[in-house]
Amino acid sequence: MARVSQEHLDARRQQILDGAAACFSRNGFHATSMQDVLQEVGLSAGAVYRYFRSKDEMIAAIVTGVLETLGSSFAERTRDPVPLRPADMVMQVVERMWRLLAERGITPGLIVQVWAETTRNPQLADRLRQGFTVVLDAWTAIVRRYQELGWLDPAVPPVNVARTMVSTVQGFILQMAVLGDPGRLDVSQLPVLESGLRALTAMAPPGAGAEPAAGAGAGER
Repeated sequence: MARVSQEHLDARRQQILDGAAACFSRNGFHATSMQDVLQEVGLSAGAVYRYFRSKDEMIAAIVTGVLETLGSSFAERTRDPVPLRPADMVMQVVERMWRLLAERGITPGLIVQVWAETTRNPQLADRLRQGFTVVLDAWTAIVRRYQELGWLDPAVPPVNVARTMVSTVQGFILQMAVLGDPGRLDVSQLPVLESGLRALTAMAPPGAGAEPAAGAGAGER
C-alpha cells in the first residue's frame, strides 16, 4: 500500500476544518452535529475521527490556525528596521487576516461564537489566551520601538497600547457581527476601519507639528 504524503494529510485535515467552519457559521456551533460536518465534507466518520474526535477539537484547531497566522504576521513586523505607523501596521495585518478568514469560511458570527464558547470551555479559553498572548507580545515589542524612536510617550506602559490596538480590531469584528451580516465577512467594510484609524492616529491640536521630536512628551502631563 502506497504511503500517504504529509501534504495529503494536511490538505485533508484542512478540508475537514473548512467544512466544520462552514457548518458552524451557517447553523451555530451547538446546533451543528458531527453528522452535519461529515455531510459537509463528504467523508466517512472514520476519516474525520482520524483527525478530530469532537467539535471542540475542531473549533480549537480553527482558532489556533487563525491566531498562529495573525501572531506570525505581527512578529514579522517587529523585525522591520523602522516600524510602520500604527494604522499602516494594523491594516497590513488585518488585510492578511481577512484573506485567511475568507479562505477558511470563517465569519464574524463564528468568531463571536468562539468568544462566547470560551466562557464554558476552559480548554478553548486557554488556547485563545495563548494565541492572543503571542499577538500582544509582538504588538508590545512594536510599541517599545515607537517609544525608542520618540513617536510615543515613554511613560505609557507598552502593553496598554498593545491591548488597545488589538481591542480595536476585535471591536470592529463584533460590530460587523451585530450591525452587519454575521454570516458574511464583508471586505468592503475595511476602509471604515482604515480611515478611522488613520484619522485618530494622525490627530493633533491646531498648529502642532505632525511629527514629534525624539523624546518629546516624556515630561509632559
